Amino acid sequence: MASTSRGAHAITSRPAHADASRRAHIGALDGLRGLAVAAVLLFHAGYLRGGFLGVDLFFVLSGFLITALLLAELGRQGRLDLMAFWQRRVRRLLPALTLMVMSTLLLAWAFARPDVLRSALQDAPWVAAQSVNWHYIGEQIGYWNASGTRLFAHLWSIGVEWQFYLVWPLIVVVAGRGPGGHRRVALVAVAGALVSLLLMIRLGAAVDTTRAYEGSDTRAFSLLLGAAAATAPARDVVARLPQTVMDVICVLLLCGLGASWLLTAGEKTPGLFTGGMFAHALGGATLIALLAQVPEGLVGRVLGSAVPRRLGELSYSLYLWHWPIYLLLPRPAAVPGGGVRDWAWTIAAIGLSLLAAVISKTAVEDPVRLRAGWATGRRGWAALAVTAVTAAGLWATIPRPVPGTDTVNVSRLDQL
Repeated sequence: MASTSRGAHAITSRPAHADASRRAHIGALDGLRGLAVAAVLLFHAGYLRGGFLGVDLFFVLSGFLITALLLAELGRQGRLDLMAFWQRRVRRLLPALTLMVMSTLLLAWAFARPDVLRSALQDAPWVAAQSVNWHYIGEQIGYWNASGTRLFAHLWSIGVEWQFYLVWPLIVVVAGRGPGGHRRVALVAVAGALVSLLLMIRLGAAVDTTRAYEGSDTRAFSLLLGAAAATAPARDVVARLPQTVMDVICVLLLCGLGASWLLTAGEKTPGLFTGGMFAHALGGATLIALLAQVPEGLVGRVLGSAVPRRLGELSYSLYLWHWPIYLLLPRPAAVPGGGVRDWAWTIAAIGLSLLAAVISKTAVEDPVRLRAGWATGRRGWAALAVTAVTAAGLWATIPRPVPGTDTVNVSRLDQL
């Protein structure tokens, strides 16, 4: 899933001096992201039927963190450098995405069934355009019943976030200027979230809920609730609560999110598209606002501990890599009492995903984000040009499987 810069950042100052807000690293939000990606990994492995709600929490975090950054810059400088903002997003997100897509296409060419490779080649240009969610919607590719053959099915959420990154800063730069800017941004965010909820309720009544689940408009409420939580009015409300009350609320909210992941029985759960996901996002936004205000509280210390925090720092690459690895790694044949084998496959798949994420972060993401020598100046532009040409050439030269050969050619991995 897309994330902001390394670690979580938020506006954490007390409301009496909102204009003097400072940006501080909050390890607890990294830890919260770590829990979210763990839920998604378990959901896709078949062990946590409500784990897909972890993506919803990603959205809320992104809306909060991006809005906090935008409002902080607007408060300091009185203006937003939109080109610099979008450039930072490109630096942070595209290198890892490009590496994963190119590697996945090569692996699919070598090992996947022809129908899986053909779908990956069809989807790749839409991934590059950050609009694969609308591609799946337009082609009526049901998320819940057809994603098992689409190596890039999980990237619908990356498309939603990119589209938010393009539009939301333009709204913030208009609504957030001058006195009362935070209040106007909060009002726009809340109003937009309610409109998004109404759209989800309307479209979620369909037999196939892919349109409601993957639409940028229907999922915007999660991002916008997170954005509203980053404004001064929300911080003012939170800051009035005593420390002990904040700790109790944080514990209840964290337990509530965990319970929703455990008890939600997939996409057919009653109420999921008629307010259930909205309630989940609202709970997540409230928890994030509280953690940003008092990261040293009980829940903040737990989430900010080493394991969840490190997992959160890897979450973007881990999210990118896990699904292709899940599809390409052969599963054991279904046999009675095969639980041990299933768990062995899950451990292997998650282990490979973690390894790929670490390599991606160490070799690509961090050097580009931290502006290593080869990633800046003329060398940076040259690296970008070479990467773009290589990616396009790879996509163009991989032979397209002929329809009708799917049952003849068997994946090499399946023969192992």
